[in-house]
Amino acid sequence: MTVRRRAVTVVAAASLLLAGCASKTVSFTPAEGRALSAGSRAPARAGSCVYSPGEPSANGKDLGTPPATPKTGPATMRIATNLGTIEIALDGAKAPCATGSFAYLAERHFFDGSKCHRLTTEGIWVLQCGDPAGTGAGGPGYQFADENLGAPYKRGTVAMANAGPGTNGSQFFVNYKDNTQIPPSYTMLGTVTKGMEIVDQVAAGGIGAEDPGAGGGRPKTEITLQMLTVTYQ
Repeated sequence: MTVRRRAVTVVAAASLLLAGCASKTVSFTPAEGRALSAGSRAPARAGSCVYSPGEPSANGKDLGTPPATPKTGPATMRIATNLGTIEIALDGAKAPCATGSFAYLAERHFFDGSKCHRLTTEGIWVLQCGDPAGTGAGGPGYQFADENLGAPYKRGTVAMANAGPGTNGSQFFVNYKDNTQIPPSYTMLGTVTKGMEIVDQVAAGGIGAEDPGAGGGRPKTEITLQMLTVTYQ
């Protein structure tokens, strides 16, 4: 598989399936990354967040939406998994809406019991999680604007999966290698500060069931998010 800067020449590795019936995919080619989807929304005003209707909630519940005025400042996301604990330093200053959304969903146990449903091992190197349906088709029932774009997707960084501008939901990906070819179209959420060896363990296990249409597949080494919490400092 040939990888060019910011593009993967093989279509199967050029995108990560994000959400199903609406054909929401996260594309790692510049052209697709710029494409507006039907659900795109304009960025929120400074100091406020706009959470607009998206695909129905993956857990079948009406979760409502987070507060329009989020907290700001650093926060810690702790994910207790079947393989150990992962901690992520969230950038609540540069990505307040995304951080606030995770805190809101964590309080409602949205992620608890969900599995990381996608691993990619060629062209791009990410572990994708955040869909309780486990199909790559799930979200919280709302979406919101992009934030904190432009930072490089280096090993250990965590970013939001999306289907185009303004379609952030609940799915996120952890970069387990430097992914300099990914265009800066995905909200940088934070950085793993503990438990990166767990992600490496899952990556080393490789892919089980492949999804050639979207690239990558389900990891052979199953990882379940048993409990996810967010604490502001």
